[in-house]
Amino acid sequence: GERLVTDVEVFQEILHRYSSIQRRDAIQPAFDALAAIAPETFPVEMTHLERAKDILLAMATVSARDAVHMAVMEHHGISRIMSFDAGFDQFPGISRIHSPD
Repeated sequence: GERLVTDVEVFQEILHRYSSIQRRDAIQPAFDALAAIAPETFPVEMTHLERAKDILLAMATVSARDAVHMAVMEHHGISRIMSFDAGFDQFPGISRIHSPD
C-alpha cells in the first residue's frame, strides 16, 4: 500500500502560519497530528533548492514553497500530493488529492 510522507518544509509552514496568527498553542498539536499521519519526514537539501530554483525560473506562476515541495517529491519519485493548494495542479505528472476518499 501507499504511505504518507512529508518534508521538513511542511513543519516550517506550521511554525510560520500559527505564529503569524498568534496561535502558538496550536503548534504542538499540529506537529503531533502531522507526525502521526506521515511518520517519515524528508529533509530539504541544497540539491532540492537548486531544482526548486530551476522550477521557479521555468514556471512563472509557481510559488517558492510549492517549488521546494515539488523538488523533494521529484527526488523521491513521488507523484501524488495531498493538498488543498490548487497550485500543485499545474505540475505535469503530479496528481493532487484534495478530499478524503
